[in-house]
Order: sequence, then structure tokens, then C-alpha cells
Amino acid sequence: MEVVSPLPPGPSAAPAVQTLRWVLRPIAFLEAARREFGDAFSVRFTGFESPMVMLSHPDAVRALYTGRDHGLPPGRTFALRPLLGERSVLLLEGREHLDRRRLMLPAFHGERLRAYEALVREATEREIATWPVGRPFAVHPGMQAITLEVILSAVFGVTDPARRERLRGLLIGLLDGTGRPGLQLGVLLARRFGREGPLARIAALREGVDAVLAEEIAERRADRQVERREDILSQLVAARFEDGGAMDDGELRDQLITLLVAGHETTATALAWTFDLLVRHPAVLRRLLDELGAGDERYARAVVSEALRLRPVVPLAGRRLGSELRAGDLVLPAGTDVTPAIWLTNTRAESYPEPYAFRPERFLEQAPGTYAWIPFGGGSRRCLGAAFAELEMRVVLATVLERLTVEAAGPRPEHAARRNVTLAPQHGTRLVVRARPGTGARAAGAAQPAACAHT
Repeated sequence: MEVVSPLPPGPSAAPAVQTLRWVLRPIAFLEAARREFGDAFSVRFTGFESPMVMLSHPDAVRALYTGRDHGLPPGRTFALRPLLGERSVLLLEGREHLDRRRLMLPAFHGERLRAYEALVREATEREIATWPVGRPFAVHPGMQAITLEVILSAVFGVTDPARRERLRGLLIGLLDGTGRPGLQLGVLLARRFGREGPLARIAALREGVDAVLAEEIAERRADRQVERREDILSQLVAARFEDGGAMDDGELRDQLITLLVAGHETTATALAWTFDLLVRHPAVLRRLLDELGAGDERYARAVVSEALRLRPVVPLAGRRLGSELRAGDLVLPAGTDVTPAIWLTNTRAESYPEPYAFRPERFLEQAPGTYAWIPFGGGSRRCLGAAFAELEMRVVLATVLERLTVEAAGPRPEHAARRNVTLAPQHGTRLVVRARPGTGARAAGAAQPAACAHT
């Protein structure tokens, strides 16, 4: 008779209580569980029939992410499919997933990335020209505006002004609707009780977005020199699978929406967190300014890596085990829902001396192990746009800091608040900015202070 390994112990509170703690105070919930149970523990959330095991030891994370037969947990599938579409690279498994990953990855690496730097810089300059001078405002909406403009240009490649404006409005509505704190729980409850879920209410917006994207795709199909265009949509239209086939229109649309959802809110939120850390660590900010002024990018890279370590935007990236998982004394049976607790992995004292300190120098001294730093997940499902996101963050930071001085608008650092699947600064990272002397930079309100539209 086969003996099934027991799951690690975890909090004893009812699933509704654990869910509430996870929704309202996710970091405190994780920290309390680590203190009591260690590197692996089981949690129960409302809407899920089975427990979820959370891991934080790098060896266990490696075992999970290098297992090729593990699948997606059901929560990701039913929550995201109505938005992303059936052919999204985030939702496919096995050979289908790997084929699309190979097809899409070249657009986010090497010299392709350098072509996007000017787009990011220009989008940042346009946005900071709207910021108030000397008055507190939340910077997170500004970061969202920048990352949306970058996606419209670098990913979708929309050049027609009227079409771009129409698509921007639709996307803002779509992203606002999918960024609400209770969305994930609402989807789970609707599924459990057989009711219309919150995703049904954004279906009309999705249809409008699809219609505009269909126009863009048709334009690329008609362009005989599409491979010379630099936007990612054009590259995907021109790309071919190993058998010579190409993505059809429906799949192109699904991948574009996937890139939007995966790359907009996450990068904007990571930037907002980075500004919150920088303005509360003046020595780091001064060094960053000095290094940028000297034309050295290494410290900027370290700042981005340390911010992503200490403030990971996506807290979980789970799998359902296709076979038994073994890592040290941990043994989990096939069929178990498992996820790294990314915050806990990134703040293990064994991997990072002074784990809660903001010390970018640690990434210059000795890089952490592959599975000790996992803000982008890992293995064959590591975020496709990780290099793009890090480049975008460095360019935005450099552009803002070259033109403006930044300081915190209040004495307290931000706490994490849930926005769908991300953890964002609760108050949007409130800053006060002023034109940096000698730069000629100007933000909205320089002549007469005005209330910020983003507040």
C-alpha cells in the first residue's frame, strides 16, 4: 500500500481567516508563518479545495522550477483565461508553451532591447512634464502612464494617432478593471457559487481592445517589410515556428494582451517601490546619482535588483506537481499545489546578511544564487520580459533623477496593498519633486503650483 507523504504543517485558522489575512496583510501573514513553521508550510484559502504549500528554501524552489512535468494550478487558469485568451503563453503547457517561448524570447533580448531605450526615455520625459513642483503627489499612476505608453509603442507599435488614443482609453479601462484588490477573490467565489464573476463585466472592454488590435495585426499582415519594423507585434508576425508555421490572428491577440497584463502593472509597481526605497535611503540615492553622472550603469542595475528583492511585485508563482517533489527532508506528493513564497525566498537570512536592509552593494559584491532571487519566477516559466522590465526601470530612474530632485512626501515608508495579483505601495509612493538645478527641466506647476491629477 502506497504511503502518501503528509503536507507540511501550517496555520490552523479557518480558510476564510487565512484568506482575509492574506488579502489584508500578506507580508505579515507570510512572516508569521515562517517564524512558526520554517521554510515550508501549508495554507488554506477560500475557494480552493486543496491546501497550497508555500516554499522559500532555494533548494526546494530549484526542485519545483526545474521539474518539467509540473503544471499550472487551477486558480491561474480559470482566473486569467477569460482575460488573456486560450493561447496565452502564460496558460499553455508542455511543448506548446516551449514553442511559443522560443518564438517570443528573441524580441526581449540582445540588441533588440537597446532599440527600446529611446521610447522609454521619451515616454518618461512626457510624463514628468505633467508632474507638480513642490507639491506632494502619488508617483505610481505616473509610472503606470509611462509603462502603458511603452507598451503602446514598443509592444503594439501603434503609430496612427486616432487608433492609439482609442486603444489607450480602452486599455486604461481594462487595466483598472483587472487591477482591483478583490478581483481574484471575486473570481474564486463566483466560480464556487456558479455566478457571473467580475471578469464578465470587463468583457465589453476586452472586445473593444480586440477590435483595435485586429486592425494593427491586419496592417502588419499587409506590410511586405514587416520584419524591418522594431515593435514586438511586427516581430511576432514575422516569426516562424520550427515547422515553418506562424501565429494566427487570434493567438497574436492573446500574446499581446498577455504582454500588456504581465508587463504594465508589474513594472510600474516595481518603479513605485524603487522610488519609495530611494527617497528613504539618501546615501543610496546619492551614490546612484554619482554613478549615473559618471556614465556607469552597474550601480543602477544593483539598485533595481535590490529593489526587486526587497519589494517583489508578484508574491506567488505556483505549480501543481506532476510528480513527487524532493528537496532535503521535504517530500511532496504528485498533485500538490505548490508555490514559492517569493518575499520569503528573497529575504532569507542564510542568503542575505541583513535581509531587510536596502543594500544594493550586495549585488556588486556577490550575486545571489539563481533560486535565492526570484522576483521573475524561474525555470522554463521565468518571465519572458524580465530583461525588458529591468532595462525599462533603469531608463526611467535615470531620466527622472537627471531632471528632478525627489524626496518623500511623508515620514513613513509604504506598506504593501493588494492590486489583483500584485503587491503595490498602499498610497502610491507620495513624492515631492523639484527641477534639478542646471538641467532646464520643467514639470507641470513650475510657474504656478497646481493640484496633481494623479493624486
